[in-house]
Amino acid sequence: QVQLVESGGGLVQPGGSLRLSCTVSGTIFGIYMAWYRQAAGKQRELVARITTGRSTNYVDSVKGRFTISRDNVKGAVYLQMDSLKPEDRAAYYCSDYPSTWSWGQGTQVTVSS
Repeated sequence: QVQLVESGGGLVQPGGSLRLSCTVSGTIFGIYMAWYRQAAGKQRELVARITTGRSTNYVDSVKGRFTISRDNVKGAVYLQMDSLKPEDRAAYYCSDYPSTWSWGQGTQVTVSS
């Protein structure tokens, strides 16, 4: 059973930055990885995806502001979030893509002045 541990969330002012980290108990070699988020009262959505070749895709609302990266040796995936907006407020989760693993506990991001 793969275990996912997300960290790095917190409270930040609009325009601020956060860097989320995700550690995976198993290997991520050969696996597409992604970050998802779920705002209160809304469905979980895909935010960013990174292929095994490190190609990336983003939901339109975060393009130019978020950057996904991976470290296969460490079994880690990262999400650099810049120019944060109040609408980015959500619990953020990482997983494989498409998601087949059990979700981790997530990390909460709150953007507020």
